[in-house]
Amino acid sequence: MLPLITVIILTLLAGLAMPLGAFLASRKFIKSRILQSEFQHFIVAFGGGALLSAVSLVLVPEGSRSLSLPSTALWFSLGALLFMGLDILQQKVKTSASQLLAMLSDFVPESLALGATFTINQELALLLAAMIAMQNIPEGFNAFTELKKTSAYSATKIIILFSLFSLLGPLSAVAGYLWLVEDPELLSIIMIFASGGILYVVFQDIAPQVRLKNHYFPPMGAVCGFLLGILGYMLTTL
Repeated sequence: MLPLITVIILTLLAGLAMPLGAFLASRKFIKSRILQSEFQHFIVAFGGGALLSAVSLVLVPEGSRSLSLPSTALWFSLGALLFMGLDILQQKVKTSASQLLAMLSDFVPESLALGATFTINQELALLLAAMIAMQNIPEGFNAFTELKKTSAYSATKIIILFSLFSLLGPLSAVAGYLWLVEDPELLSIIMIFASGGILYVVFQDIAPQVRLKNHYFPPMGAVCGFLLGILGYMLTTL
């Protein structure tokens, strides 16, 4: 029972990084509008870089281990197609939640993987939890900014909503710990499917928001976010 409680605590703490990022986004700690705009673009890019690192260093390598090449291609494509369909639906109903979708599509499969990994390698699971938390802070920041602009929700309601979303981490991790460890193929399908969706979201919705005319610092956020993933990956393979 103690290992299961540890898994729940780890993923809950990683999930609470989402409302923490939202809280930081709600604070106007930069007074200059120019610097504030540049910082927001940097954070958007950072989140995109972190998502790319999650796909290329964690989700695809781990997910493809138990799948054949055709199966990997199929589920990856289906993930991208589903997210494209959701994007089209969002446009038709005049809502925008791409950052939120990207955040959850990253958080849920990684939490599933964390739960399954904990039964095999606890040190790797701890480092994975740290990576998830570091990714969730900029993703929470970006998702808050997007929802605040495109919805009537107050800052408090959005932060509470993100706090509720953080519970998806423990639920997913428990599922991974109890069931998916016995079905590595299903876990792999979930990770590859999410990878296709995340990649679509990054290049359809996140990357276009990074560039800011006559400013060259924001794209460095993508570099820093991807570097974060590289360092985390290197730590897990020591």
